[in-house]
Amino acid sequence: MSTPHNDANKGDIAKTVLMPGDPLRAKFIAETFLENPVCFNTVRNMFGYTGTYKGKQISVMGGGMGMPSVGIYTYELINFYGVENLIRIGSIGAYADCIKLGDLIIAMGACTDSNYVNTFNIPGHYAPIASYELLRKAVDTADRLGVKTVVGNVLSTDVFYADDPEFNEKWRRMGVLGVEMEAAIFYLNAARFGKKALCMCTASDHLFRHESLSAEERQTGFRDMMQVALEAFA
Repeated sequence: MSTPHNDANKGDIAKTVLMPGDPLRAKFIAETFLENPVCFNTVRNMFGYTGTYKGKQISVMGGGMGMPSVGIYTYELINFYGVENLIRIGSIGAYADCIKLGDLIIAMGACTDSNYVNTFNIPGHYAPIASYELLRKAVDTADRLGVKTVVGNVLSTDVFYADDPEFNEKWRRMGVLGVEMEAAIFYLNAARFGKKALCMCTASDHLFRHESLSAEERQTGFRDMMQVALEAFA
């Protein structure tokens, strides 16, 4: 079996897939943390790998930037490859004062300005939320590993460079923790097809304190997130 976007055959992909946006980060995770990783996809350089972590099978695959890209990959993983659990591991721009650079934000819910949600023809406003089972497992694992977490609502937006200068402030006023570009579609596609999804992001910058992690700090902080994901879900 293959799709226009994925070279994998049936059985090549584990039931749980970790999904960073950057395919090179997927490659880094596979080569750094997994035992005997095998590359199952190179189409459009969206690398995907399956290996084992402490003897348990798990896959990692890039998803790209934005909901249209991730929407394709998550749809195919669920419907063509039998994936049961989708875990986003990415970066986020923090809004909330309580968040420090490097903190792990776990998205209990994901607000969105994307038109993607309208393609489901829901007669109202749907609230995309995480699987509580996955969320609780991630928080418990982070606590055990000593990784600070902040749990709450995030914004999944279609726009990286907003024309409205008050865009971020308006969401911040509603208690949204930070902004990223993918979580909502993880939750929408998982809900639609009866699967489980969770979004975990490292705060790589703070949009109101004008702070950002250095390259070295990003690597260390993202490794913490990767470790939590692997310990919790492999």
